[in-house]
Amino acid sequence: MENIDENDFRYKEAERRVKKIKNFYVFSFVYLAVNIFILFLNYQDLKPGETIWRWQYFALPFFWGVGLIIYGMNVFLPKFLLGNDWEEKKIKELMDKEKNSN
Repeated sequence: MENIDENDFRYKEAERRVKKIKNFYVFSFVYLAVNIFILFLNYQDLKPGETIWRWQYFALPFFWGVGLIIYGMNVFLPKFLLGNDWEEKKIKELMDKEKNSN
C-alpha cells in the first residue's frame, strides 16, 4: 500500500470530497426524519374525511428538498453546476489578485 502524505494535494482534495459526501448523507437523513415526523403529526391530527397530505405542512419541506437536491448535485456532479475546473480557475484568480495587491 502506498504511504499517504497528509499534506499531499490529492489527499486534501479527497478528504474534502469525503466530508461533503458525509454531510450530504447526514442532511438527507435529517430531511427524511423530519418529514416522517411531520407525517406522523398530520396522522395524529386527522379528523374524519381529512387526508394526511395537507399542503401547508409540505411547503417548507418541498423547498428544503429542492435545496437538498441542488446540494447533492454539487456533491456528486460538481462540474455540472459550475463548469469544468471552476475551482482551479477561481484559486488562480484569487492568487493573482493577492499577488497584484502586494
